[in-house]
Amino acid sequence: MNYKFLKLFFVTVLFLISKISNACQCPLTELSIKECDKYEIIFKGKIISVTPCDNKFGIAIFEIDELYKGNATKQFKVLFECGVECAQEFSEGEEWIIYSTYKQIDKAVMNWCSRSRKYFKNDKEDFYAVTYGNDYYEEASFLKKNLGLHRLLAQTSNAAEERNLIPSKSQTIMLLLSSLLVIFLFYWLFKKYFKF
Repeated sequence: MNYKFLKLFFVTVLFLISKISNACQCPLTELSIKECDKYEIIFKGKIISVTPCDNKFGIAIFEIDELYKGNATKQFKVLFECGVECAQEFSEGEEWIIYSTYKQIDKAVMNWCSRSRKYFKNDKEDFYAVTYGNDYYEEASFLKKNLGLHRLLAQTSNAAEERNLIPSKSQTIMLLLSSLLVIFLFYWLFKKYFKF
């Protein structure tokens, strides 16, 4: 009986050790101008909507309150990876300071190991304060003082984004049928009026 218990105990301990060793391990960073230079866009904003993961990426749309670095419109998309070790949940209504790089001019890609941090109403829940050595407001104050506030770009619709959408199955079938109809019509007209 004791042998089975010890075996189960050791298997459980080994399982827990393997899970802990595979946990998220991002490098510690210090809030500085040098650290800010690593990123193309830095802003403070509130999440107004979240699109769940589609294959590899999800999309969070932020309403930017303060832009410290880069160019962005008032509503700005941030793509985030799903299923990676350091990934966290984005939820509507959360306020974040985002440090990121551009994917395209109108959207950025979130690296979960960047200095990006979420605002917590309860200071005791703010694990970033322990990790980074400063709280959310100190970070925002540092960014405002050292990088300044930048003007947001005017909101314009991106026509290219609409063109890049993949058609649904029914749209694809309709497109193929109409293409075949046009080809047959062209063939019939050509055969009727241009006889060789």
